[in-house]
Amino acid sequence: MSHTSGVRQAQKEKTRRALMDAALGLLEDQSLSSLGLREVTRAVGVAPAAFYRHFRDLSDLGVALVEESLGSLHHMIGAILAGQDGDEERIDATVEAVAEHVRRYPAHIRFIARERHGGVRAVREAIAAELDRFADEVAADFSPRLTPDGWPPEDVRMLAELYVDHMVMTATAFLEAQPDHPRLERRVADTARKQLMLISLGRRHWRDG
Repeated sequence: MSHTSGVRQAQKEKTRRALMDAALGLLEDQSLSSLGLREVTRAVGVAPAAFYRHFRDLSDLGVALVEESLGSLHHMIGAILAGQDGDEERIDATVEAVAEHVRRYPAHIRFIARERHGGVRAVREAIAAELDRFADEVAADFSPRLTPDGWPPEDVRMLAELYVDHMVMTATAFLEAQPDHPRLERRVADTARKQLMLISLGRRHWRDG
């Protein structure tokens, strides 16, 4: 790649990043379905036509935000599942990891919480697909321990979906406790731990009935 091409590519990536950041900022107080393309480009300081060099439309930008928002959470929780032994250790590590993720990326969590059931179909489907992939990863982690105990694959998958839904719910609860409310955050963490312990207890006795 020539120096000129490299500079051009870097500028293109910078503009794409700026468009995503501007959209995320504007979505703090509104849904994607109400966001205008000109609002985004005006915030970045580029012509509306420049938007189409990076995204087909606002739903395409929304899908890119979904991938960014949930991608890092996939890796983080996957590492926790692989690295902890014992239910209590995993639960503590998972709750703290979700809390830290919300502290670092509140705008991303707010976007996912609002758009999961929002008015832009492509974005709803992208969120559902990412969470589905997340459930697959959790089920793959659970399966070696549960299958020998007689768990059929569909029950393992159901349990994984329950954990994923709970993590999303917990992230939203942490978000609502932010910012600067440590007492509320502790309450959310305590509730999340108890709920996960309850799920874990039910898991142990699921095949007894």
